[in-house]
Amino acid sequence: MFKSVSPWIARFFCTGIALLFLGTMQAQDLPIARNLQKAYTNGTRSADGQPGTKYWQNKANYDLYITFSPSARLISGSVSIQYINNSPDTLREVVFKLYPNLYKKGAQRLMEISPDDASEGLRIETLSADGEQVKTTDYRINSTNMTVRPKAIPPGKTTQFKISYNYTLNKDSHIRTGQVDPGAWFIAYCFPRIAVYDDIDGWNRNQYLGTQEFYNDFCDFKVAVKVPKNYLVWGTGDLTNCSEVLQAKYCERLAEAEKKDGVVFIVDSTDIKTGNITAQNPANTFRFEAKNVTDIALAISNHYLWQSTSLVVDPESKRRTRVDAVFNQQHLDYFWVIDDARKTVESMSYRFPKWPFPYNHITVFDGLDQMEYPMMVNDNPIEDRAESIELTDHEIFHTMFPFYMGTNETKYGWMDEGWATIGEWLVSPMIDSSIVDDYGMYPYERFAGTEIDLPIMTLTTQMNGPGMMINSYPKPALGYLFVKDMLGDALFFKGLHHYIKTWNGKHPIPYDFFNCMNQGSGVNLNWFWKVWFFENGVPDLAIAQVNERKSSITVESKGNKPTPIDLTITYSDQQTEQIHRSIEVWKEGAKTIEIKYKGGKKVQKVQLGSTYTPDVDKSNNIYMPAGK
Repeated sequence: MFKSVSPWIARFFCTGIALLFLGTMQAQDLPIARNLQKAYTNGTRSADGQPGTKYWQNKANYDLYITFSPSARLISGSVSIQYINNSPDTLREVVFKLYPNLYKKGAQRLMEISPDDASEGLRIETLSADGEQVKTTDYRINSTNMTVRPKAIPPGKTTQFKISYNYTLNKDSHIRTGQVDPGAWFIAYCFPRIAVYDDIDGWNRNQYLGTQEFYNDFCDFKVAVKVPKNYLVWGTGDLTNCSEVLQAKYCERLAEAEKKDGVVFIVDSTDIKTGNITAQNPANTFRFEAKNVTDIALAISNHYLWQSTSLVVDPESKRRTRVDAVFNQQHLDYFWVIDDARKTVESMSYRFPKWPFPYNHITVFDGLDQMEYPMMVNDNPIEDRAESIELTDHEIFHTMFPFYMGTNETKYGWMDEGWATIGEWLVSPMIDSSIVDDYGMYPYERFAGTEIDLPIMTLTTQMNGPGMMINSYPKPALGYLFVKDMLGDALFFKGLHHYIKTWNGKHPIPYDFFNCMNQGSGVNLNWFWKVWFFENGVPDLAIAQVNERKSSITVESKGNKPTPIDLTITYSDQQTEQIHRSIEVWKEGAKTIEIKYKGGKKVQKVQLGSTYTPDVDKSNNIYMPAGK
């Protein structure tokens, strides 16, 4: 989204673990919490960043049928879930996530809601496991968690759950989902889903509080959404029955857009006035299918415009991705979005992270939030051109992290938000070269070194407010950016692509990322991972001395967080010289660095710093000769 800490154990003491890491420096000198060590002991993770020989993850197949009543905002659903236990454990209980219970009266939450949106939450009508009704005494609902005790599920076995349910969609408190206006809704987290059971924590029992985000398994979905005529539905996955729910010319336009680089209006303002866009049945059922995704989201409207285009994202296979913008025509700024979204997908595929966009389509929906989903984005309209670009590319960038990579956003928000932030910083100027995107830099400089500034590796569940913001967004993004600068693009992408290839469709933890980057790039970066991600401290550089006779500048690191050195030297004839040094100059622990400049002319001014070099004390970042 755009917006008590356990002590770390410094070394491995167990002989078995020491042997496991023998011959590699990948994780040996990174602190690791005791509960994470078991993954290496058990063989589900390995020190070179690869999944261990005993790595596993569970999976489910969802067949979901939803009926939506716009006038009542009532969602009535039934879901059939085939749950496959790939773990080595016999599961004697199954934890479900009931995310709509964020709005349930009395539920735990860290975000305010309108009193009018306080509801009965998600109401279970029927619940069965393998054809047998589950008694109300055999399941318990606690806020957004529902714990069910069916018959035990042995390793390698499958259980079929069937649930019918209903809930009222929120109207006034739009926290990632709800009514946008009287004819538009964004519907997310709209079904009971089985929580992740993994090799680290077992069941994910963290409550959804409205702040921390999500952690879901990779699953296959078939979704049917029944709405009254003249309502359109967009969603995660491929629309499989266009000819049944839309008039023929709109299906033809959609097919054209999937093959065309230019922008096509699937539904324009004339179409809205004329009507007769959908099949003229009393109700229509839109059907979507998506495989190997972590979630689904839906959007519904009876008055939104629909623009579409597509582009080749993989030059080898010639595979295309369709890009849609769906919006209220009164929001004139949204007419930019289709082009910005297309350029984002193009930039991601070819420039950063330089990986073919993984899905068949992405839809940017005009909503009341700034939130991402597989193949869907829910973005509020923004009049400022630069901010609109930054929001669009930030949310689309999340396609890679967390959806393609399957990270645990709830615990490690920085593993996706940090990437979306560096993506925003780098992609925005690719779309508009005038943009200098410094999102998050001011909050980090403001709070760095204060008592709310905890190490990045602090669990997101243990933070809130500005501390969570700077740890999730700018601090990790700077870490990625500094490594990219130090390694150079060739080695950086080699490491990053190794991580992506290794862990897409799985559930990497931070050490999997660190170790994959080390292994893939061939450079041991643990010195940097440790100081930037695990330790407290501040970034603080200073100009210690300028020696014009020797044409040298001494830069001092007063803090302990390594940052690049960027010097701008202005000479008396107004010519300037730029000097850059990567974080590598601090690798061996030096506190001062002497840098030579061209010289030969009188120095008028030396300035230290750049957009992406945070500094808690900039009073010592400018040198001017005496008398200036």
